[in-house]
Amino acid sequence: MLRAPCLALLLTGTALLPAAAQSSDDMRATIPNLEGAEPSNVPENLKDPKAADVAITGHVLEPAAVEPTPERLQAMTLPDGFAIDVFAEDLGHPRMIAVSEAGHLYVTDRQAGTVTLLKDEDDDGRADSRSVVAQEDQMHGIAFDGDTAFLMTVTDVFSAPVAEDGTLGELTRIATDFPEGGQHPNRTLTVGPDGMLYISVGSTCNACGETNDENATMVRMAKDGSQREIFASGLRNTIGFGFKPGTEELYGFDHGIDWLGDDEQPEEFNRIQEGKQYGWPYVYADSKLNPQDEPPEGKGTNAEWAEKSTEPVLMYTPHAAPMQMTFYQGNVFPEAYEGDAFAAMRGSWNRKPPSGYEVVRVRFEDGKPAGIEPFVSGFLIERDEKWEQMGRLAGLATGPDGALYLSDDVNGRMYRISYDREAAPSSGVPAPSESPAPQAAPAPEETPVPETAPAQPAQ
Repeated sequence: MLRAPCLALLLTGTALLPAAAQSSDDMRATIPNLEGAEPSNVPENLKDPKAADVAITGHVLEPAAVEPTPERLQAMTLPDGFAIDVFAEDLGHPRMIAVSEAGHLYVTDRQAGTVTLLKDEDDDGRADSRSVVAQEDQMHGIAFDGDTAFLMTVTDVFSAPVAEDGTLGELTRIATDFPEGGQHPNRTLTVGPDGMLYISVGSTCNACGETNDENATMVRMAKDGSQREIFASGLRNTIGFGFKPGTEELYGFDHGIDWLGDDEQPEEFNRIQEGKQYGWPYVYADSKLNPQDEPPEGKGTNAEWAEKSTEPVLMYTPHAAPMQMTFYQGNVFPEAYEGDAFAAMRGSWNRKPPSGYEVVRVRFEDGKPAGIEPFVSGFLIERDEKWEQMGRLAGLATGPDGALYLSDDVNGRMYRISYDREAAPSSGVPAPSESPAPQAAPAPEETPVPETAPAQPAQ
Protein backbone atom coordinates (compact mmCIF):
# COMPACT_ATOMS: atom_id res chain seq x y z
CA MET A 1 0.00 0.00 0.00
CA LEU A 2 1.33 3.39 -0.94
CA ARG A 3 1.75 5.73 2.01
CA ALA A 4 4.60 7.89 0.81
CA PRO A 5 5.51 11.00 2.78
CA CYS A 6 4.88 12.96 -0.40
CA LEU A 7 4.37 11.60 -3.90
CA ALA A 8 3.71 14.08 -6.68
CA LEU A 9 1.74 12.66 -9.59
CA LEU A 10 1.22 13.94 -13.10
CA LEU A 11 -1.78 12.02 -14.33
CA THR A 12 -2.49 12.30 -18.05
CA GLY A 13 -4.74 10.20 -20.27
CA THR A 14 -7.62 7.81 -19.92
CA ALA A 15 -5.70 5.02 -18.19
CA LEU A 16 -4.92 7.29 -15.28
CA LEU A 17 -8.45 7.99 -14.11
CA PRO A 18 -9.86 6.21 -11.01
CA ALA A 19 -11.84 3.01 -11.15
CA ALA A 20 -15.57 3.39 -10.74
CA ALA A 21 -16.11 0.87 -7.99
CA GLN A 22 -12.73 0.51 -6.32
CA SER A 23 -12.27 1.32 -2.68
CA SER A 24 -9.79 4.12 -2.03
CA ASP A 25 -7.30 1.71 -0.50
CA ASP A 26 -7.48 -0.27 -3.74
CA MET A 27 -6.90 2.91 -5.71
CA ARG A 28 -3.88 3.77 -3.59
CA ALA A 29 -2.46 0.31 -4.14
CA THR A 30 -2.81 0.54 -7.92
CA ILE A 31 -1.26 3.99 -8.32
CA PRO A 32 2.19 2.58 -9.19
CA ASN A 33 0.59 0.46 -11.95
CA LEU A 34 -0.89 3.47 -13.70
CA GLU A 35 2.42 4.49 -15.23
CA GLY A 36 2.65 2.37 -18.38
CA ALA A 37 -0.42 0.43 -17.31
CA GLU A 38 -1.02 -3.00 -18.78
CA PRO A 39 -4.53 -3.55 -20.21
CA SER A 40 -5.42 -5.70 -17.19
CA ASN A 41 -4.77 -2.71 -14.92
CA VAL A 42 -7.06 -0.35 -16.83
CA PRO A 43 -10.50 -0.15 -15.17
CA GLU A 44 -13.31 -1.32 -17.45
CA ASN A 45 -15.00 2.08 -17.52
CA LEU A 46 -11.80 3.72 -18.77
CA LYS A 47 -11.42 1.64 -21.92
CA ASP A 48 -13.99 3.78 -23.71
CA PRO A 49 -12.08 5.78 -26.35
CA LYS A 50 -14.41 8.73 -25.69
CA ALA A 51 -13.09 9.12 -22.14
CA ALA A 52 -11.53 12.44 -21.19
CA ASP A 53 -7.83 13.23 -21.63
CA VAL A 54 -7.07 15.32 -18.58
CA ALA A 55 -3.75 16.42 -17.06
CA ILE A 56 -3.79 16.43 -13.26
CA THR A 57 -1.04 17.48 -10.91
CA GLY A 58 -1.54 16.22 -7.39
CA HIS A 59 -0.07 14.54 -4.37
CA VAL A 60 -0.43 11.51 -2.19
CA LEU A 61 0.58 13.00 1.14
CA GLU A 62 -0.58 11.43 4.36
CA PRO A 63 0.85 13.30 7.35
CA ALA A 64 2.79 11.08 9.74
CA ALA A 65 0.81 10.08 12.83
CA VAL A 66 2.14 11.31 16.17
CA GLU A 67 0.84 10.75 19.68
CA PRO A 68 -1.71 13.31 20.95
CA THR A 69 0.26 14.13 24.10
CA PRO A 70 -0.96 16.58 26.76
CA GLU A 71 1.69 19.05 25.58
CA ARG A 72 0.43 18.90 22.00
CA LEU A 73 -3.18 19.29 23.14
CA GLN A 74 -2.16 22.30 25.19
CA ALA A 75 -0.72 23.90 22.05
CA MET A 76 -3.95 23.65 20.06
CA THR A 77 -5.75 26.75 18.82
CA LEU A 78 -9.30 27.58 19.92
CA PRO A 79 -11.19 30.86 20.35
CA ASP A 80 -10.66 32.67 23.65
CA GLY A 81 -12.41 30.97 26.55
CA PHE A 82 -12.59 27.54 24.90
CA ALA A 83 -10.62 24.44 25.87
CA ILE A 84 -10.26 20.90 24.58
CA ASP A 85 -9.72 17.99 26.98
CA VAL A 86 -9.76 14.20 26.82
CA PHE A 87 -13.18 12.85 27.82
CA ALA A 88 -12.54 9.14 27.22
CA GLU A 89 -9.72 6.93 25.94
CA ASP A 90 -9.27 3.35 24.71
CA LEU A 91 -12.58 3.41 22.86
CA GLY A 92 -11.40 1.34 19.91
CA HIS A 93 -12.51 3.17 16.77
CA PRO A 94 -15.19 5.64 17.95
CA ARG A 95 -17.24 7.12 15.11
CA MET A 96 -20.67 8.77 15.28
CA ILE A 97 -21.83 10.41 18.51
CA ALA A 98 -25.43 10.97 19.62
CA VAL A 99 -27.20 12.19 22.73
CA SER A 100 -30.61 10.88 23.80
CA GLU A 101 -33.37 13.20 24.92
CA ALA A 102 -32.65 12.05 28.48
CA GLY A 103 -29.07 13.29 28.10
CA HIS A 104 -27.20 10.01 27.69
CA LEU A 105 -24.10 10.08 25.45
CA TYR A 106 -23.43 7.28 22.94
CA VAL A 107 -20.79 6.51 20.33
CA THR A 108 -20.69 3.87 17.59
CA ASP A 109 -17.73 1.80 16.42
CA ARG A 110 -18.26 0.40 12.92
CA GLN A 111 -15.25 -1.91 13.09
CA ALA A 112 -16.45 -3.52 16.31
CA GLY A 113 -20.13 -3.11 15.41
CA THR A 114 -20.90 -1.63 18.83
CA VAL A 115 -22.83 1.20 20.45
CA THR A 116 -21.22 2.35 23.71
CA LEU A 117 -22.91 4.38 26.44
CA LEU A 118 -20.53 6.80 28.22
CA LYS A 119 -21.35 8.41 31.56
CA ASP A 120 -19.68 11.20 33.51
CA GLU A 121 -21.07 10.35 36.93
CA ASP A 122 -19.24 13.03 38.91
CA ASP A 123 -19.45 15.86 36.34
CA ASP A 124 -15.69 16.33 36.17
CA GLY A 125 -15.51 16.30 32.37
CA ARG A 126 -14.24 12.70 32.14
CA ALA A 127 -16.18 9.53 31.42
CA ASP A 128 -16.40 7.39 34.57
CA SER A 129 -18.19 4.41 33.07
CA ARG A 130 -18.83 2.82 29.71
CA SER A 131 -20.98 -0.07 28.59
CA VAL A 132 -21.79 -1.66 25.25
CA VAL A 133 -25.55 -1.35 24.83
CA ALA A 134 -25.99 -2.69 21.28
CA GLN A 135 -24.03 -4.72 18.77
CA GLU A 136 -24.58 -5.46 15.10
CA ASP A 137 -22.07 -5.97 12.30
CA GLN A 138 -20.85 -2.61 10.91
CA MET A 139 -23.06 -0.46 13.15
CA HIS A 140 -22.44 3.20 12.34
CA GLY A 141 -25.39 5.62 12.21
CA ILE A 142 -27.24 6.59 15.40
CA ALA A 143 -30.10 8.96 16.22
CA PHE A 144 -32.78 9.35 18.88
CA ASP A 145 -36.44 10.29 18.95
CA GLY A 146 -38.01 10.37 22.39
CA ASP A 147 -37.34 7.04 24.07
CA THR A 148 -36.42 5.27 20.82
CA ALA A 149 -32.97 4.83 19.32
CA PHE A 150 -32.46 4.39 15.58
CA LEU A 151 -29.30 2.61 14.46
CA MET A 152 -27.91 1.78 11.03
CA THR A 153 -25.44 -0.62 9.51
CA VAL A 154 -24.48 -0.49 5.83
CA THR A 155 -27.73 -2.06 4.66
CA ASP A 156 -30.16 -2.22 7.61
CA VAL A 157 -31.95 0.18 9.96
CA PHE A 158 -32.91 -0.86 13.50
CA SER A 159 -34.95 0.66 16.31
CA ALA A 160 -34.55 -0.02 20.02
CA PRO A 161 -36.26 1.24 23.17
CA VAL A 162 -34.16 3.39 25.51
CA ALA A 163 -34.37 2.50 29.20
CA GLU A 164 -34.23 5.08 31.96
CA ASP A 165 -30.61 4.20 32.71
CA GLY A 166 -29.63 4.68 29.06
CA THR A 167 -29.33 1.03 28.13
CA LEU A 168 -31.00 -0.10 24.91
CA GLY A 169 -33.54 -2.88 24.57
CA GLU A 170 -33.74 -5.50 21.84
CA LEU A 171 -33.02 -4.32 18.32
CA THR A 172 -35.87 -4.49 15.80
CA ARG A 173 -34.96 -4.41 12.12
CA ILE A 174 -37.27 -1.85 10.45
CA ALA A 175 -35.64 -1.57 7.02
CA THR A 176 -33.23 -3.58 4.95
CA ASP A 177 -31.75 -3.89 1.48
CA PHE A 178 -30.04 -0.51 1.41
CA PRO A 179 -27.18 -0.55 -1.13
CA GLU A 180 -23.90 -2.22 -0.26
CA GLY A 181 -21.16 0.19 0.71
CA GLY A 182 -18.46 0.24 -1.94
CA GLN A 183 -16.14 3.20 -1.36
CA HIS A 184 -18.55 4.93 1.05
CA PRO A 185 -20.11 2.41 3.47
CA ASN A 186 -20.74 4.73 6.41
CA ARG A 187 -24.47 5.34 6.73
CA THR A 188 -25.76 8.14 8.96
CA LEU A 189 -29.28 9.17 9.88
CA THR A 190 -31.37 11.69 11.79
CA VAL A 191 -35.01 12.29 12.67
CA GLY A 192 -36.53 15.31 10.95
CA PRO A 193 -39.03 17.81 12.36
CA ASP A 194 -41.66 15.97 10.29
CA GLY A 195 -41.02 12.81 12.31
CA MET A 196 -39.44 11.03 9.35
CA LEU A 197 -36.02 9.37 9.20
CA TYR A 198 -33.45 10.94 6.88
CA ILE A 199 -30.66 8.61 5.79
CA SER A 200 -27.47 9.43 3.89
CA VAL A 201 -26.38 6.74 1.43
CA GLY A 202 -22.96 7.41 -0.10
CA SER A 203 -21.72 6.54 -3.57
CA THR A 204 -19.95 3.27 -4.30
CA CYS A 205 -17.18 5.06 -6.16
CA ASN A 206 -15.29 8.30 -6.64
CA ALA A 207 -17.28 9.41 -9.70
CA CYS A 208 -19.38 7.02 -11.77
CA GLY A 209 -22.87 6.21 -12.92
CA GLU A 210 -24.53 4.19 -10.14
CA THR A 211 -26.63 1.10 -10.85
CA ASN A 212 -28.68 1.49 -7.65
CA ASP A 213 -30.79 4.66 -7.53
CA GLU A 214 -30.38 4.96 -3.75
CA ASN A 215 -26.60 5.41 -3.93
CA ALA A 216 -25.36 9.01 -3.58
CA THR A 217 -28.69 10.18 -2.16
CA MET A 218 -30.58 11.29 0.90
CA VAL A 219 -33.35 8.78 1.57
CA ARG A 220 -36.46 9.57 3.63
CA MET A 221 -38.72 7.02 5.28
CA ALA A 222 -41.16 6.64 8.16
CA LYS A 223 -39.90 5.38 11.51
CA ASP A 224 -41.47 1.98 10.85
CA GLY A 225 -39.56 1.62 7.57
CA SER A 226 -42.50 2.43 5.31
CA GLN A 227 -42.82 5.31 2.79
CA ARG A 228 -39.20 4.92 1.73
CA GLU A 229 -38.23 7.34 -1.04
CA ILE A 230 -35.30 9.31 -2.43
CA PHE A 231 -35.45 12.80 -0.93
CA ALA A 232 -32.46 14.33 -2.80
CA SER A 233 -29.77 13.00 -5.13
CA GLY A 234 -26.31 13.82 -6.51
CA LEU A 235 -24.77 13.72 -3.01
CA ARG A 236 -21.47 11.82 -3.17
CA ASN A 237 -20.99 11.18 0.56
CA THR A 238 -22.91 13.39 2.99
CA ILE A 239 -21.93 11.85 6.32
CA GLY A 240 -22.60 15.04 8.30
CA PHE A 241 -26.04 16.63 8.05
CA GLY A 242 -28.82 17.98 10.23
CA PHE A 243 -31.85 20.22 10.50
CA LYS A 244 -31.33 23.77 11.67
CA PRO A 245 -33.14 23.92 15.03
CA GLY A 246 -36.55 25.54 14.87
CA THR A 247 -36.78 25.16 11.09
CA GLU A 248 -37.39 22.53 8.43
CA GLU A 249 -34.11 23.44 6.71
CA LEU A 250 -31.76 20.49 6.15
CA TYR A 251 -28.05 21.21 5.67
CA GLY A 252 -25.16 18.86 5.04
CA PHE A 253 -21.47 18.64 4.14
CA ASP A 254 -20.69 16.57 1.04
CA HIS A 255 -17.29 15.01 0.27
CA GLY A 256 -15.92 16.31 -3.02
CA ILE A 257 -14.69 14.24 -5.97
CA ASP A 258 -11.07 13.09 -5.88
CA TRP A 259 -8.51 12.90 -8.70
CA LEU A 260 -9.26 16.42 -9.93
CA GLY A 261 -6.21 18.06 -8.33
CA ASP A 262 -5.07 19.48 -5.00
CA ASP A 263 -7.44 22.42 -5.45
CA GLU A 264 -10.44 20.52 -6.76
CA GLN A 265 -13.10 19.64 -5.71
CA PRO A 266 -13.95 21.88 -2.74
CA GLU A 267 -16.01 20.30 -0.01
CA GLU A 268 -19.64 21.41 -0.32
CA PHE A 269 -22.04 22.73 2.30
CA ASN A 270 -25.49 22.21 0.82
CA ARG A 271 -29.00 23.13 1.76
CA ILE A 272 -30.61 19.80 0.96
CA GLN A 273 -34.13 20.15 -0.40
CA GLU A 274 -36.70 17.64 -1.56
CA GLY A 275 -36.39 16.67 -5.21
CA LYS A 276 -33.15 18.56 -5.78
CA GLN A 277 -30.11 17.13 -7.57
CA TYR A 278 -26.69 18.28 -6.31
CA GLY A 279 -24.50 17.52 -9.32
CA TRP A 280 -22.49 14.41 -8.56
CA PRO A 281 -20.90 12.79 -10.53
CA TYR A 282 -20.97 15.09 -13.56
CA VAL A 283 -21.07 18.55 -11.95
CA TYR A 284 -19.47 19.98 -8.82
CA ALA A 285 -18.99 23.22 -6.88
CA ASP A 286 -20.29 26.31 -8.71
CA SER A 287 -21.52 24.33 -11.74
CA LYS A 288 -18.08 23.16 -12.83
CA LEU A 289 -18.17 20.19 -15.20
CA ASN A 290 -16.31 17.03 -14.27
CA PRO A 291 -13.91 16.48 -17.22
CA GLN A 292 -13.49 12.81 -16.32
CA ASP A 293 -17.12 11.74 -16.45
CA GLU A 294 -20.12 12.33 -18.65
CA PRO A 295 -23.71 11.07 -18.47
CA PRO A 296 -24.60 7.88 -20.33
CA GLU A 297 -26.21 8.14 -23.74
CA GLY A 298 -29.71 9.55 -23.53
CA LYS A 299 -29.11 11.25 -20.16
CA GLY A 300 -27.98 14.59 -21.57
CA THR A 301 -24.63 16.36 -21.47
CA ASN A 302 -22.61 17.62 -18.51
CA ALA A 303 -23.77 21.14 -19.31
CA GLU A 304 -27.41 20.07 -19.33
CA TRP A 305 -26.81 18.23 -16.06
CA ALA A 306 -25.42 21.45 -14.59
CA GLU A 307 -28.57 23.35 -15.50
CA LYS A 308 -30.69 21.07 -13.34
CA SER A 309 -28.21 20.78 -10.46
CA THR A 310 -28.30 22.83 -7.26
CA GLU A 311 -25.11 24.63 -6.25
CA PRO A 312 -23.75 24.54 -2.69
CA VAL A 313 -24.42 27.48 -0.40
CA LEU A 314 -20.82 27.42 0.88
CA MET A 315 -17.60 25.61 -0.01
CA TYR A 316 -14.46 24.69 1.92
CA THR A 317 -10.90 23.50 1.37
CA PRO A 318 -10.71 20.48 -0.98
CA HIS A 319 -10.06 17.04 0.52
CA ALA A 320 -10.66 18.22 4.11
CA ALA A 321 -13.14 15.29 4.42
CA PRO A 322 -16.15 16.55 6.41
CA MET A 323 -17.58 14.05 8.86
CA GLN A 324 -20.32 14.42 11.49
CA MET A 325 -22.00 17.81 11.79
CA THR A 326 -24.03 19.28 14.63
CA PHE A 327 -26.00 22.45 15.14
CA TYR A 328 -25.07 23.87 18.52
CA GLN A 329 -28.06 23.45 20.84
CA GLY A 330 -26.48 24.05 24.24
CA ASN A 331 -26.74 27.12 26.45
CA VAL A 332 -23.08 27.44 27.44
CA PHE A 333 -21.30 28.88 24.39
CA PRO A 334 -21.47 32.65 23.83
CA GLU A 335 -24.55 34.07 22.16
CA ALA A 336 -22.58 34.62 18.95
CA TYR A 337 -22.59 30.84 18.38
CA GLU A 338 -26.34 30.35 18.69
CA GLY A 339 -27.75 28.77 15.54
CA ASP A 340 -24.32 27.93 14.13
CA ALA A 341 -23.21 24.49 12.97
CA PHE A 342 -19.95 22.69 13.66
CA ALA A 343 -18.33 19.86 11.71
CA ALA A 344 -15.40 17.50 12.20
CA MET A 345 -12.92 17.55 9.30
CA ARG A 346 -11.20 14.18 9.16
CA GLY A 347 -8.24 15.38 7.12
CA SER A 348 -6.74 14.74 3.70
CA TRP A 349 -4.24 12.12 2.60
CA ASN A 350 -4.09 13.39 -0.96
CA ARG A 351 -3.28 17.09 -0.92
CA LYS A 352 -0.26 19.34 -0.48
CA PRO A 353 -0.48 21.13 1.80
CA PRO A 354 -2.77 18.81 3.77
CA SER A 355 -6.25 20.06 4.66
CA GLY A 356 -8.73 19.27 7.41
CA TYR A 357 -7.67 17.76 10.75
CA GLU A 358 -9.83 20.34 12.53
CA VAL A 359 -13.27 21.30 13.72
CA VAL A 360 -14.91 24.06 11.71
CA ARG A 361 -17.71 26.45 12.51
CA VAL A 362 -20.41 27.23 9.95
CA ARG A 363 -21.41 30.77 10.78
CA PHE A 364 -25.02 31.77 10.19
CA GLU A 365 -26.15 35.38 9.82
CA ASP A 366 -29.82 36.35 9.72
CA GLY A 367 -30.61 32.65 9.60
CA LYS A 368 -28.52 31.98 6.49
CA PRO A 369 -25.08 30.32 6.08
CA ALA A 370 -22.48 33.09 5.84
CA GLY A 371 -19.07 31.42 6.08
CA ILE A 372 -16.97 28.52 7.31
CA GLU A 373 -14.03 29.10 9.62
CA PRO A 374 -11.62 27.01 11.75
CA PHE A 375 -12.83 26.50 15.30
CA VAL A 376 -10.42 23.91 16.74
CA SER A 377 -7.04 23.68 14.99
CA GLY A 378 -3.80 21.94 15.87
CA PHE A 379 -4.40 18.28 15.05
CA LEU A 380 -2.27 19.03 11.96
CA ILE A 381 1.31 20.09 12.75
CA GLU A 382 3.74 21.60 10.23
CA ARG A 383 7.51 21.67 10.68
CA ASP A 384 9.79 22.77 7.84
CA GLU A 385 7.23 21.88 5.16
CA LYS A 386 6.74 18.45 6.69
CA TRP A 387 3.43 17.57 8.25
CA GLU A 388 2.30 15.41 11.16
CA GLN A 389 -1.19 14.70 12.46
CA MET A 390 -2.39 13.61 15.87
CA GLY A 391 -5.98 12.68 15.10
CA ARG A 392 -8.38 11.48 12.42
CA LEU A 393 -11.64 13.10 13.45
CA ALA A 394 -15.04 11.48 12.94
CA GLY A 395 -17.94 12.21 15.31
CA LEU A 396 -19.20 15.52 16.71
CA ALA A 397 -22.25 16.26 18.84
CA THR A 398 -23.57 18.73 21.40
CA GLY A 399 -23.48 17.10 24.83
CA PRO A 400 -26.04 17.38 27.62
CA ASP A 401 -23.71 19.79 29.45
CA GLY A 402 -23.50 22.21 26.50
CA ALA A 403 -19.99 21.12 25.49
CA LEU A 404 -19.09 19.66 22.10
CA TYR A 405 -17.93 16.04 22.00
CA LEU A 406 -15.47 14.98 19.30
CA SER A 407 -14.27 11.48 18.40
CA ASP A 408 -10.92 10.38 16.95
CA ASP A 409 -11.33 6.87 15.57
CA VAL A 410 -7.62 6.23 15.04
CA ASN A 411 -6.44 7.08 18.56
CA GLY A 412 -9.58 5.71 20.22
CA ARG A 413 -10.40 8.96 21.96
CA MET A 414 -13.29 11.27 22.62
CA TYR A 415 -12.60 14.93 23.38
CA ARG A 416 -14.71 17.48 25.21
CA ILE A 417 -14.68 21.06 23.89
CA SER A 418 -15.90 23.39 26.61
CA TYR A 419 -16.29 27.11 27.25
CA ASP A 420 -15.31 28.95 30.42
CA ARG A 421 -16.78 32.44 30.71
CA GLU A 422 -14.18 33.43 33.29
CA ALA A 423 -11.34 32.57 30.88
CA ALA A 424 -12.88 34.57 28.04
CA PRO A 425 -12.11 38.25 27.30
CA SER A 426 -14.05 40.76 29.37
CA SER A 427 -15.94 41.85 26.25
CA GLY A 428 -17.58 38.43 26.16
CA VAL A 429 -17.04 38.26 22.41
CA PRO A 430 -14.78 35.31 21.55
CA ALA A 431 -11.87 35.96 19.25
CA PRO A 432 -11.95 33.63 16.24
CA SER A 433 -9.59 30.69 16.05
CA GLU A 434 -6.56 31.32 13.86
CA SER A 435 -5.44 28.72 11.36
CA PRO A 436 -3.30 28.66 8.24
CA ALA A 437 -6.05 26.71 6.49
CA PRO A 438 -7.81 28.64 3.70
CA GLN A 439 -11.13 30.19 4.61
CA ALA A 440 -14.45 29.23 3.10
CA ALA A 441 -16.55 31.65 1.09
CA PRO A 442 -20.13 31.78 -0.11
CA ALA A 443 -20.75 29.97 -3.38
CA PRO A 444 -20.59 30.34 -6.26
CA GLU A 445 -17.94 32.91 -7.20
CA GLU A 446 -15.56 33.75 -4.41
CA THR A 447 -14.70 30.43 -2.81
CA PRO A 448 -10.97 30.27 -2.12
CA VAL A 449 -9.81 26.73 -2.80
CA PRO A 450 -6.20 25.94 -1.89
CA GLU A 451 -3.77 23.88 -4.36
CA THR A 452 -3.95 20.53 -6.67
CA ALA A 453 -4.63 16.29 -5.96
CA PRO A 454 -5.80 12.55 -6.37
CA ALA A 455 -8.36 9.92 -4.46
CA GLN A 456 -10.14 9.27 -1.07
CA PRO A 457 -10.07 6.52 1.54
CA ALA A 458 -13.39 5.16 2.76
CA GLN A 459 -14.11 7.76 5.44
